[in-house]
Amino acid sequence: MTVDAARVIVPRTRPDDPVVAAVRDAGATPLPTALVTTAVVDPPDELDRSLRALAEGAHSWLAVTSATTVEVLLGRAEALGTTLPALVGETPVAAVGPATAAALHDAGLAVALVPPGPTSSAADLVAAWPVSPRGGIVLLPRSAIAAPTLATGLRERGWLVDDVVAYSTATARVADPTVAADLAAGRVDAVLLTSGSTARALVDLYGPVPGVAVVAIGPSTAEAAARAGLTVHAVAREQTPAGLITALDRALAHRSEQHR
Repeated sequence: MTVDAARVIVPRTRPDDPVVAAVRDAGATPLPTALVTTAVVDPPDELDRSLRALAEGAHSWLAVTSATTVEVLLGRAEALGTTLPALVGETPVAAVGPATAAALHDAGLAVALVPPGPTSSAADLVAAWPVSPRGGIVLLPRSAIAAPTLATGLRERGWLVDDVVAYSTATARVADPTVAADLAAGRVDAVLLTSGSTARALVDLYGPVPGVAVVAIGPSTAEAAARAGLTVHAVAREQTPAGLITALDRALAHRSEQHR
């Protein structure tokens, strides 16, 4: 099977989402659905205090580990009566990988540090991070379930870390009836997983989806998918929408060969 004949579950719901657009531009049929929901930390007092301190120049860096974090920060900036670029000011910004960097650029921010190479992980970002001048502080807004890899690694490199929970992620409350019906009828060819939480949510909502090609955006997502009981057929070598489409093509070609 080729990509342009595929029906693909995409764990995003905005029509203009880059992953949805990449699937559509490849000629495939995206099946957008919410596998997870995101909620800003409640109350947001600690996050807001850190953002006000950022605006006052209290931080040496802002570290951003996902496009979701960018969306949350944009929302909090608006709630505070300002913009994210105004809050960041001259503070340099680091992104965990190209997809996060693209979201930051779309938000009007320059990105000063992105790890080299095609993969995006907290360990990659730590490896690329400079050693701290004395007293340097990194603002790290993160998911409530984020691993401590980045915060721990930065501290080991001499940085102080303003480690603040920005949002929580949970499995969607109910399965999408259209997606469930398509899966039951064998009308789904592949699913794209963009995080470990989407992998776990897919299994929670729909089971292990036998017969569907599973494509992970990176190694950590693939590991989470395997732990959730999924068979991963391809992992994107570049953690971008284009990288996902290339991996999708590999997964579908491999599945077609197996079925000959």
